[in-house]
Amino acid sequence: MAETTGLPENWEVRHSNSKNLPYYFNAATKESRWEPPAGTDTEKLKLYMASNHTGPAGIAGLPAEGKIRCAHLLIKHRDSRRPSSWRESNITRSKEEAIEILRNHEQRIRSGEVRLGDLAISESDCSSARKKGDLGFFGVGEMQKEFEDAAFALQPGEVSSIVESASGVHLIERYVDRPQDWFHAFQAQR
Repeated sequence: MAETTGLPENWEVRHSNSKNLPYYFNAATKESRWEPPAGTDTEKLKLYMASNHTGPAGIAGLPAEGKIRCAHLLIKHRDSRRPSSWRESNITRSKEEAIEILRNHEQRIRSGEVRLGDLAISESDCSSARKKGDLGFFGVGEMQKEFEDAAFALQPGEVSSIVESASGVHLIERYVDRPQDWFHAFQAQR
């Protein structure tokens, strides 16, 4: 077992540039996975992640200065820039129908019946659904303007009202920004 990471032999923590998240890689078998492998000492891994994936900007998995982390639930409509998704190959609903669907989701989230990320898994038209809608860290100029403006206006833990963009209609949840909370937020979403 690697003393510093708590991972079994041949396993290491790497960083996915496309997902902006850490993952686990076995150098011997070339297997990669999002979940820690069997036999991991989770307490050692937590300490390793807290000290190596938190701190100054630029360390793998961390937000650079001015970046935030959000999740969203996207409902597309026939006038979306790409009216198809992993859920439906040809989306024919109107924008008004998409807004109504999202209003119902918003009501369930605000009532505490369900969390945005849990609902995104089955209801979001974005491929981020498999990650509970998590978009990772992003900064100014990296998202569509309407989405970005709404996301940056949120306080950590806050959920937006309905946001319209060229992609469709969204609900956005801003996650915690403090580096020491990053690992705990990531673990809680697994």
